[in-house]
Amino acid sequence: MFGLSYWFLPLFAGCCWLGTLLAMLGHWLVLGSPHYSSLHAGQHIAYISDIGATSWGYPLFIAGSAVTVVVFDLAFLSERWLRHRGRLAQNYSNSEKILSICATIAAIIGACGLIFLTIFNTVKFPHVHGAMLVVFIVGYIVSAIFICAEYQRLGVRYREHRILAASFWIKLFFIFAEIALVVGFGVMSYQGHYNTAAVLEWTVSLVYIFYIFSFIIDFLPATRTRHKNDRFPAPLRKQDDEMAMRTEAGGNMMGGPVYSSGGHYPAQNGNANF
Repeated sequence: MFGLSYWFLPLFAGCCWLGTLLAMLGHWLVLGSPHYSSLHAGQHIAYISDIGATSWGYPLFIAGSAVTVVVFDLAFLSERWLRHRGRLAQNYSNSEKILSICATIAAIIGACGLIFLTIFNTVKFPHVHGAMLVVFIVGYIVSAIFICAEYQRLGVRYREHRILAASFWIKLFFIFAEIALVVGFGVMSYQGHYNTAAVLEWTVSLVYIFYIFSFIIDFLPATRTRHKNDRFPAPLRKQDDEMAMRTEAGGNMMGGPVYSSGGHYPAQNGNANF
């Protein structure tokens, strides 16, 4: 139904991260769930970082994480480009563009955090590893906050494009879910409940996959706007919008009603379904 398009970027990134986690967890289980030196006494469930510090898990963790975040960041850059070109609903104001750019920058910072935490493993560089873990988590949560703010504004302006509202709610759920899980992880670790903390860490990583997959629906409209005639029209400037509102209120020269598009051109070629 859909040709290979930009939606493949978040799909590939999410599958790569899922494959990395399953490979690490699966191999650890096949080895008989060994107790590594980095695990605490009484801890039976390994952290992702514990597995990633082993001789076999180290290269897998670095490669899988690097590919995931690089491709995912390309999705952020592609979303900005497609919206600029009219392949997606265009930004109405500069504030929306700024929010999108901030989301991309925060995502890049979070990506650097993940790459560095895999390189500086928890056994040899525990303090650097912990700091980069914070950078990774905070970076993507802040990025999600910025992109939610952008999509909230877009959803208000383009109410006919229901996909914007759906994407907004999915990403908002990610923010609250990740914050709750991260807080739980910190509390359990601080209280010495390391097995529970490990389960929460794996859960945080799995929820991150669904956040990546949520970008698939953002790119779906671009599958039908490859041709210039099918693209989203540029929104009217603010002063033009205000003039249209005054015209509606005043009526036409013959005294009859006048209707404007309320800030943007009418949807064409079925784009309103988005």
